[in-house]
Amino acid sequence: MKKKDIKILLVDDEPDILEIVSYNLSSEGYQVYTAKNGIEGVSKAKKKLPHLIILDVMMPEMDGIEACEIMRNTSGLENTIITFLTARGEDYSQVAGFDAGADDYITKPIKPKVLVSKVKGLLRRLKEEAASEIEDIVKVGNIVINREEYKIINNGKEIVLPRKEFELLSLLTSKPSKVFKREVILDKVWGNEVVVGGRTIDVHIRKLREKIGDHHFKTVKGVGYKFVL
Repeated sequence: MKKKDIKILLVDDEPDILEIVSYNLSSEGYQVYTAKNGIEGVSKAKKKLPHLIILDVMMPEMDGIEACEIMRNTSGLENTIITFLTARGEDYSQVAGFDAGADDYITKPIKPKVLVSKVKGLLRRLKEEAASEIEDIVKVGNIVINREEYKIINNGKEIVLPRKEFELLSLLTSKPSKVFKREVILDKVWGNEVVVGGRTIDVHIRKLREKIGDHHFKTVKGVGYKFVL
C-alpha cells in the first residue's frame, strides 16, 4: 500500500497539535483528516474509514475512551489501528484505552519527528499483514478463527474482538499448549518498534478470558501464557 493511499485520522481538542501533527504527516504523503472532539472524530471515522486513528484521551463532549469504544463497534473499523495520545503518568488512561480496544498509546509531549516515526512503525503492520500468507481460517477445538475477516466463532456464536485481542488469540491458538514468552508476544502482536506498558498483555488476556473462556488461557508465572483446549 502506497503512502498516498493511507488515511490517518487525528482527533484532538488542541488546535496547535492538530495543525503541527497534520502538517508533518501530510508532508510524509499520507491522507490526513482531523477532528476536534470525540463526537466529530467518530463521525469522520465512520465516513473516511481510516487505516490509523490517533486519538486524544481528554477531550470535551466525548472523551477518547468512549470514542474508541464506539469506533471498535463500527463496521469497517474493526481492523483500524487506534493509538491514544496520553499525558505522562496517566497509567489509568493507558489501561482504560486498552480495555476500550486501543492498539497502542503515545505519550505527550512528543516531538513531531518522533511521532512520525511512531506512525511509520504502526503502519508497518499493514504491510506485514498484506504480505502474510498464513491460513485465513483456522479451527481450534470449538473455536473458528477467520483471520481474513477478523471474526471469531466460539461454540457457534460469533464474537467481536478488538484488533489486538484478535491478534493475541490468533498467536496463542497457532500452537495450542505452547508457552509463548511475554517478550515473544510483545514482538509478534505489538512489534519491536512499539513500546507498551508491562500490564498490556495482562489486560488483553483478561478480556479474552471473559469472552472466550477462562479455562482456555493458562498463565505460566514468570514466563508467559499458553492456550489450552
